[in-house]
Amino acid sequence: MARPTKYTPKIQQAADQYVDGGFLEDGDIVPSRAGLGLSLGVSRNTLTNWEQEHPLFLSTLERLSWLQERLSLNGGLRGDMNSTIVKLLLANHGYSERLAQDHTSSDGSMSAPTRIVIEAAGNDDGNAKTSS
Repeated sequence: MARPTKYTPKIQQAADQYVDGGFLEDGDIVPSRAGLGLSLGVSRNTLTNWEQEHPLFLSTLERLSWLQERLSLNGGLRGDMNSTIVKLLLANHGYSERLAQDHTSSDGSMSAPTRIVIEAAGNDDGNAKTSS
């Protein structure tokens, strides 16, 4: 038999207050699930259960996520936040670093592949064009 839930309208109000700026009063730079759990005095599992069972709580957690993303992105762009931490935070929101690699070597043994472009028939001279 399951234990009765601690979730109440008062808990929902406290969660909304945390997201709406209470995280700053708690000393957090950005809102987080960990910060919300500590503020409410509940575990990560409880937050996950409430997220699944209560649409209003799910909405609060979505706002928390959007705010965390926004504050992290802006803090990183302004240089107000540690870039390594910002990178980790933003990875949780789908951001990633892409490294472009040039496939050439100093001795020319590795060169860029030949690029062939085929155009549809009907151009002026009727021949397909290629380029490298």
